[in-house]
Order: sequence, then C-alpha cells, then structure tokens
Amino acid sequence: MKQLSGSDNIFLFQEQKNVFNHVAMMMIFDVSTAPQGKVRFKDILKHFDDRMYLHPIFRRRLAMVPFGLDRPYWVADKDIDVEYHIRHIALPKPGDWRQLMIQVARLHSRPLDRSRPLWEAYVIEGLDNIPKLPPGSFALFMKFHHASVDGMAGLHLASQLLSLTPSTDAPSADQKTIYVDRDPSATEFVARAVSNGINRVLDAGKLSARLAGKFVELGSEQLIGGKGDAENAEKLSFPKAPATRFDAEVSAHRVFDGFGMPLSRIKRVRDKVKGATLNDIFLAVAGGAVRKYLLSKKELPQESLLALMPMSLRSDASAGGNAVGAATVSVCSDIADPLERLKAAHYASQTGKHQAEKLGADLVSKLLDTVPSFVGHLLLRKLLLQSVNITVSNVRGPDVALYLAGAKAMCFYPVSIPTNGAGLNLTGVSYNRVMWLSAVSCREMIPDPGFFTQCMKEAWEELLAAADALPAVAAQAAPAAARASAKTPASNKPSAAKKPAVKASTSKASAAPKVASAPKAKPAVRKPAAASASKAKPLPVVSKAPGKVAK
Repeated sequence: MKQLSGSDNIFLFQEQKNVFNHVAMMMIFDVSTAPQGKVRFKDILKHFDDRMYLHPIFRRRLAMVPFGLDRPYWVADKDIDVEYHIRHIALPKPGDWRQLMIQVARLHSRPLDRSRPLWEAYVIEGLDNIPKLPPGSFALFMKFHHASVDGMAGLHLASQLLSLTPSTDAPSADQKTIYVDRDPSATEFVARAVSNGINRVLDAGKLSARLAGKFVELGSEQLIGGKGDAENAEKLSFPKAPATRFDAEVSAHRVFDGFGMPLSRIKRVRDKVKGATLNDIFLAVAGGAVRKYLLSKKELPQESLLALMPMSLRSDASAGGNAVGAATVSVCSDIADPLERLKAAHYASQTGKHQAEKLGADLVSKLLDTVPSFVGHLLLRKLLLQSVNITVSNVRGPDVALYLAGAKAMCFYPVSIPTNGAGLNLTGVSYNRVMWLSAVSCREMIPDPGFFTQCMKEAWEELLAAADALPAVAAQAAPAAARASAKTPASNKPSAAKKPAVKASTSKASAAPKVASAPKAKPAVRKPAAASASKAKPLPVVSKAPGKVAK
C-alpha cells in the first residue's frame, strides 16, 4: 500500500465535471509485421495479460481515507478484469482520419471509474479510408490517470507494455511476482493520518524557511543588479498573460488532432541555426501555430502568449507517480518571422527554466506535499494558471519501433489535458525518429481542430524552409561581436513600452518579445529571414542549463 504524493493527489482533487485529469496515447499499428499478417482481438488481450505484471499500475486502485482526513492510498488487487479495461470498437464507414480524431476525442472526454484501477484501453478498427495506412491497420487509444503517471513515467510504461520485436512470445516469467494489498481498516487510516499530519507540520516549517531564503536571495540579486525600482519588483511577481480565448473555463467536450515532424528535418534546422534545441523548435512551432490561428480569428494579442512548461525532476521513470516542476515561458507568438521566433523561443525557454531553478525546480511538488489539497488547488489556480494561456510539453520517447502482438506501431500521439485557464495543450513525443505533435482543447475554444493542425503544419514548414534558405557557412562560426553580446549583462535601464506585434502581412519582423520575469535583452534589428540569411548568428546562451522537459 502506497500513499499518493501531494502532486499525485492534486490531479484527483482538481477533477470537476468539465476537467478530467487523465493522460493518454494514440498509436496506429501495421498488422503486416505480425505472424501470418493479422492480429485478432484475443491476441491483443493475451499480449496485455502476459505483461501487466511488469508494472503495479495495472492492479492499483484508490483507497479513500474516511472523511477526507488524509490523501488516498494505492491498493493493489489480486485480479484484473482484462475485458473491462480493454475494449474493442470500430469506426463507422468510411473510416477516415477525421472520424478517428472525433472518436479519440470522445473517449478522452469520459472520466475513469475510481472504483477500479485507473486505466483503460480501446482497440479501434475500421481505419479503411486513412491515406497511406496498410490494409488491416488498427489504432490503440490508452489512457491513465495523471495521479498515477506523469509524462516520462507513462512513456516508460508504454515501453514495458509493448515489445521491441515482432515476436509474440511472452516475456520470461521465471521471477514473476505479484504483490497484493489488503484493504486497511478505518482505525489504520486514522492513525496514519495523525502521524502524517504531524510530519507535514514539521515539513511546513522547513519549507517556509527555504522559501524565505530563496526570496531574500532573489531580491538581493535584483537589487544588486538594478536600482530596486518598480521594474525590479515586478520581476519577483507572477507574469501577467494576455487575454485570449484559451483563458476561460473549458467545456467537458474535447477535440484532438496532430501531425509528425521527422527528426531528420528537425536536425536540418538545428544544423543551420546554431544553438537551437529540439525544445526551442517545438516552442517556435507552437508559437507560430497559435499566432496563425488567432490571427485568422482576429484575436491575436500584441503581447506573446505565455505557456506553462512542465519540467521532469525524475531520474527513474519506473517508479510511476509524478515528479515534475514547472516553468513559465513565452511562446513568442508576437513574432512573425520564423527564424526570429526560434531565436526568441530559445532565450525564453532558457530564461524560464533558469528562473524556475532559482526558486527550486521541486518547489511546486514540495509545496503540494506540505499544504492541504484545497490550498494547493487554490494556489495553482489563482497564481500559476492565472499567469499562462496554454500548456506546452515535449518528452523524449523510444528511439526504436515498438510492437503489439507482432504489429508495428507506426505513430505515437500524446493526448494530454486542457484545463480551466489553460484550455489548449500542445504536447510532443519523439518516437522512432519522428516527433509526434498533438493539440488537445475543448470544442468551444477550438471548434475547428483540423484547421489548427494546419496552422501547426504551416508554422513548421515555414521554419524549415527559412532554415534551409540559410547558407551552410552561416552555421559554422559566429562573429566575435555576437559571442560577446551574448555574454553581456542585460541593461538596467527601464525598458520602453512594448510595440504592437507585427501582423503576418507586414514586411518587417516584429520586435523581440518581452519574456515574463526575464532580464531585458537588448533587441537586435529585425530583418526578414531571406535578407538576413547571410548574417545568421547563433542563439544566445544562458549560463545555467535547465533540467529536462517533461509532460
């Protein structure tokens, strides 16, 4: 029996009739690699049944403490009702991509049954009219509650559940061990609650001292670096996100869509734009997509949208649960030029993660472990979610192909959580040399998910084309002046008022965006990508490298 952490429990506590905190994956399988070129539903059931002992999540259900005196516990059951958890459905004719996206969105809109282990899987057949799919292909949509897994833990779980070869042989069960828990009595629950309450009071004192030290340290740094004026005071507060359609409460109905970005093409961008990372490219594409979409609705704010970006704190993904921090970053949606947006996204990402590390990357998880759940929920909603518009996350997945009952997985789409105040979630997962990028929102905020996906594709293709247009020599070395300017401290002078973002039809690129709570970098003169290609400069480097980014 294991108690949920504060980070785990907050995903249960935050659930409402319109917000269900489960994460999922959607994969499409090619049956031609399976024995005899076909896969039956009973083959899939056997594949699951042979491997579910490898991870306790498949047997764990919630045990609630009486009167809500303490956080719930995970209790492992002896048996699993496989046919309840794994379901078999088919698309109606003609079975095209839009119908598959609608079906996945509907399945993602349904809550999990808390009286059972918190996972479900759906085998979806009838994909007969999706271009480029081999005959007989099927999809697997599988969801887990976020209280049991975060992004990295979910990918580790998928790697365990699926196999690395088309072989349908079950893994060796020489040391197969299944641990089963008994249901604790009410007396045990109360005794544990009293003990845990005392420990949390002690932890609260330690956390208060740590927070006081951190804020004194940050305040001292800014007073030394500046003049202690109103501008410096704002840097210590939560940033203010511009008003967008994604800030309202979400409905209970989801929309979902996505596409793939080959890592070989992403490498072409990284080779031409020195210093760019995969995460920078992901952020630049996300910023370009929301820019295009909001421009089409005539709703693009002058300031860039801000995003909540989870950061993984774990070194071992096999443990399950949640181990994530969070940073607030600009997606640079106020910049039209794709290369300039990429450079600004690099700076915004580095700055946001650097600031999160300054406060302590594990601050949010420590806080949630210490305070009551209702206090943690209030802090997240009133402080953190008020400072962002959307959520962005990407995580590295398996580099090799995975198989289910001998069928090869051709794609791996993450399906994550839109929530009140951040009604759009953009998540990327790299799998088998492709980054699969998904958008999940509510039907009222994005009634046209296919169009939003087209915006993502166009943002990616424009960035790739702009990078390809750069001469190869531009990526070899930077002028000494550029290297020196990257190391120059930010100016302490009060910044001028922000200029409005330049619309897509304007010939000049927009001014560099302000990054919330970040030092003001001296803006460079912006030119269109084609005109400035011969003078490409490396991205600025922030002194402290951030942690990994997770879902």
